[in-house]
Amino acid sequence: MYPVDMPQQLLFICSQNRWRSLTAEWLFEGHAVYQARSAGTEPGARVRVTAGHLGWADVVFVMERKHADLLRQKFPEALAGKPVVTLRIPDKFQFMDHILQDLLRERLREHLPEL
Repeated sequence: MYPVDMPQQLLFICSQNRWRSLTAEWLFEGHAVYQARSAGTEPGARVRVTAGHLGWADVVFVMERKHADLLRQKFPEALAGKPVVTLRIPDKFQFMDHILQDLLRERLREHLPEL
């Protein structure tokens, strides 16, 4: 689907962009097939999601359904035809928590074959 020299662009979204989505982004640091960025939905997020982030992404992964609902409400044009995958990962982990990393890998495996 994607040329070998063109990494698939993944966007990870949570509320504050401090723990879950940022950990997911870091899991792909230096990956040959996937390029990742992250953002948050809340006003106080480390990096707040914009239509530009969504336009950049090939696939958007959200941690909770509420994130997907908010994105669809706020950015319907930017999400048109774009896959949005809910990973169902609760907000109870710290940045780079080993359990969080394992959970992310497990939930992403079916969507990202080169993980």
